[in-house]
Amino acid sequence: MHSPYLGAAPEDVRAGSGAPDPTDPTGSDRNPRTADRAHRGALLNRLRAGVLGANDGIVSVAGLVVGVAGASQGVWALAIAGLAALVAGALSMAAGEYVSVSTQEDSERAMIASFRRDLASDPEGSRTKLMDALEDQGVPADMSGPVATAMSSRDALAAHLNLRAGLSEDDVTSPWQAAVTSLVAFTLGGLVPLAAILLSPEAVRVPVTMGAVVVALALTGVISSRLGESDSRRATLRTIGGGLLAMAVTYGIGLAIGTAV
Repeated sequence: MHSPYLGAAPEDVRAGSGAPDPTDPTGSDRNPRTADRAHRGALLNRLRAGVLGANDGIVSVAGLVVGVAGASQGVWALAIAGLAALVAGALSMAAGEYVSVSTQEDSERAMIASFRRDLASDPEGSRTKLMDALEDQGVPADMSGPVATAMSSRDALAAHLNLRAGLSEDDVTSPWQAAVTSLVAFTLGGLVPLAAILLSPEAVRVPVTMGAVVVALALTGVISSRLGESDSRRATLRTIGGGLLAMAVTYGIGLAIGTAV
């Protein structure tokens, strides 16, 4: 799972009037709308990562415990298999997310260092690049020079990062935060099928678990579609269909193995 946590997009440097505010290029003080967009974007990315992690936990643990239930009705076998899947899956997700996001963090810090070197070694060339970026954002050519000068006078590095790369030194991706988010989300998602299959009567364990999984996947599907501003019905049906397919396959395998044994 990949969870990029970038700062504001380049278009966010506009203060709502169609052009950057030369008095506050970084969007940190007098232009709170830009900072709000940046933080809101980072928050949405974290929420998406959390929803995806929960969805993975639901499907992974559900598929395993339903498969074990098909082969054996022993509650201890279900508990051990479910807990093993929960712990292993959560740690695997956290480790994978940490490695993936660490690479992204390295790239972002390398870009920040590169911009800082350019500003120190070739300030005039950097100013020209900032002017070009301003003109790309709709600032008239005869105004880009004064605006670039005003922006650079406050915090040249922040201005270049925000306008040219959509980054902020304050919003560099945190691999630890991404790893913890994935671990917690996977664990919470995986607890749904595990609790359902362990707490329900033996005769209805599988249908109760499937029902709980359908409800949980419907919830994550709706949340995911809302965050992505997509069709919630299609996303929910797709998510539920994938979960039911996984449980059906593993349950069938469990039944076949249990019958053979």
